Amino acid sequence: MAEWTRQVFDHPNLSGSLIIAAKTFAIYLFLIAGLRLLGKRELGQMNIFDLVLIVVLGNSVQNAMMNNDNSLIGGLISATTLLVVNRLFNVLLRRSKRVERAMVGQPMLILHDGIPVEARMRREGITRDQLMTALREHGLTRFDQARMCVLEVDGSISVVPMDTETLRTKRHFKALRLP
Repeated sequence: MAEWTRQVFDHPNLSGSLIIAAKTFAIYLFLIAGLRLLGKRELGQMNIFDLVLIVVLGNSVQNAMMNNDNSLIGGLISATTLLVVNRLFNVLLRRSKRVERAMVGQPMLILHDGIPVEARMRREGITRDQLMTALREHGLTRFDQARMCVLEVDGSISVVPMDTETLRTKRHFKALRLP
């Protein structure tokens, strides 16, 4: 085998590969849990600080995943592990409503008949200014002009104006109930 191919494709051993895969899996789970704990709004409204956080997170966990292995094979093992674990995680989310609810969350009513639901806003890290911004994006200027505002699972805020007729069904509003 030519020297350059050995330098590109050489990898120490199988146990080193398994260690890389296991560490990559552990870090993936840790980051998913950590990002989930940040809340819906944090992920829905990415700003420059969030971008820096993601770049720094990627750099900070790289060495922990790779076990000081800078080979191409080591990188491919880590990338393959991330892709497979992400695919399996998405399959699990589709098949289990309980896991989906825990990891993705549910829509949350944060304004009802013109009155902000302060406890829910606090829990999700939504300020009155952020709620007003969402109202203005929908052409409204006051809380009392909105029938409801819902913090969606992707971090966006849906607004239903007061003059809009809504179809109120038990199933639809189950997750949106006031405390």
